[in-house]
Amino acid sequence: MLQKITLFSFLFVSVLSFSQTYEFQTIKEIEATPVISQGVTGTCWSFSTTSFLEAEIIRLTGKKIDLSEMYNVRNTYPKKAENYVMRQGKANFSEGGLSHDVINSVREYGLVPNSVYTGLNGLEEKHNHAELQALLEGMLKVFVDNPSKKLSPKWKESVQAVLDVYLGKNPTEFSFEGKKYTPSSFLTYTKINPDSYVSLTSFTHQPFYKSFIINIPDNFSNGSFYNLPLDEFIQNIDNALDKGFTLALDCDVSEPYFSGKYGVAAVPADEVNNKTILTEIKPEKEITPQYRQQEFENLTTQDDHLMHIVGKVKDQKGNLYYKVKNSWGTENLGNDGYIYMSVAYLKLKTISVLVHKDALLINTKRALSL
Repeated sequence: MLQKITLFSFLFVSVLSFSQTYEFQTIKEIEATPVISQGVTGTCWSFSTTSFLEAEIIRLTGKKIDLSEMYNVRNTYPKKAENYVMRQGKANFSEGGLSHDVINSVREYGLVPNSVYTGLNGLEEKHNHAELQALLEGMLKVFVDNPSKKLSPKWKESVQAVLDVYLGKNPTEFSFEGKKYTPSSFLTYTKINPDSYVSLTSFTHQPFYKSFIINIPDNFSNGSFYNLPLDEFIQNIDNALDKGFTLALDCDVSEPYFSGKYGVAAVPADEVNNKTILTEIKPEKEITPQYRQQEFENLTTQDDHLMHIVGKVKDQKGNLYYKVKNSWGTENLGNDGYIYMSVAYLKLKTISVLVHKDALLINTKRALSL
């Protein structure tokens, strides 16, 4: 009888040590603006990267400024439209984009506060681009499929007119805290330098320490990414956070082991019962560069969603997770709208990160000639 009790006790203790409900403790948190919702839009790329720039402004100036996400969207749509039309419809036209599209918008059009340009145009309280997207795409197809085969000289004006109706006209001058600004002078005020930011990735099909264009649908602007070995890629993310820099994150969120409801993302070693890792600490799969590459090339890993890495937490076993600010709001979501993302998940499912050059490791900066 004693032997049975001892065996039962051993199994019970083993189960407890193998699987526990999460208890998270913050170990690094960098100041950022609150979690907000992107509404019914595919503009996570602007919400995440604008949040990243807001955190940069806090780091650079100590000022908390609510920037306009839709100003960046408004100025990116015409470029996506031109790419689609000039490629005669043989290109992706969607609501999606990437972090460098925000940086490109900032470089050319500056920045404005959200109080100046909400993109709601006084008609709605929440963002919903379903009608806007359908209308623009329909218009562009008409331009491309014109029976005369001659593109109307007014097509660009038509796109601008639709954007003016749905999102509002671009501001040229505005007041902020009692002073007059243009988008360009406001950019200067924030101390953001668009040329200070770099995009990093890690894939084995391209040379390391070189830049290349990632072939993903939302990379309509053919942005380049510096390619690092996987371990060095993660080391640079950690170094940035340790030094007080946040990062914009592009990753895959389509897996059953990513959950906004629970606010957790992890990669289970047991693929059969993979959802249990959302609520309990479970063993995770070891992520190698080869496995990461395989999952990207077979399209299991795709570029679904962009978010904002603002810190780190750990569970009661000491396992590390990245604190990732999402743009799905906070209602009925775990961890107040943040995702606690395991190191394994970040290794496997990250497409790229955007970060300030000064956040990189010295050896990495030297290798990239930055």
